[in-house]
Formats: sequence, C-alpha cells, structure tokens
Amino acid sequence: MKPLYSIILMTLPFLMPVTLSANEMAADDNYVPTLITETPYEGRQLAIKLVRKTIGTIQTDAAAKHRVRAKYAEDPALLIDAAELVAIEFKTIAIANDYWRK
Repeated sequence: MKPLYSIILMTLPFLMPVTLSANEMAADDNYVPTLITETPYEGRQLAIKLVRKTIGTIQTDAAAKHRVRAKYAEDPALLIDAAELVAIEFKTIAIANDYWRK
C-alpha cells in the first residue's frame, strides 16, 4: 500500500482547480506570501497550515472531511501519514530559511 502522501502528490495535479491564473487570484487567497519565518516553530506552524489548506482545496465538502477525520483519528498509520505531509512541508520551509542559521 502506498503512503498517503504519495497518493496525494500523485493525484494533486488532477484535483486542483486550474481555472484561475496567479494574476486572477484575489489578494486574500495568498495565504503564503513568503516561506521565510523567524523561528523553526513558526516554520512548523506554517507547514501545518500549508497541509490543511492543501487538503481543504482538494476536498471542499466539509461533511466528507469530517467523515474522514473520524477514520484517521482511530488509525495510527493514517495519523503518521498526515504527520509525514507536515514534515515534507516543514523541510521545504527549513531549506527556504537556511535552517534558521544566523
């Protein structure tokens, strides 16, 4: 069985809406104006936000999201998969921040 992140990454291009260009998006749609954060903690919080926004963009049906939450809340493997998605985003943010080196 493929990990959850692999499935999401493979299907993401097919699930993302492609009707808007970057220029057509409203300013408030840009919830990530930068990957630069002051601290690793802020970077981790941003990573969590990115994963949540990605899932919200893919699955727009709130009722479906709540049904899925009930499943993964009881399945340690699915929770680990979700944490892995955050780790992937955090790695990207850490690289962008030069690992917060001064």
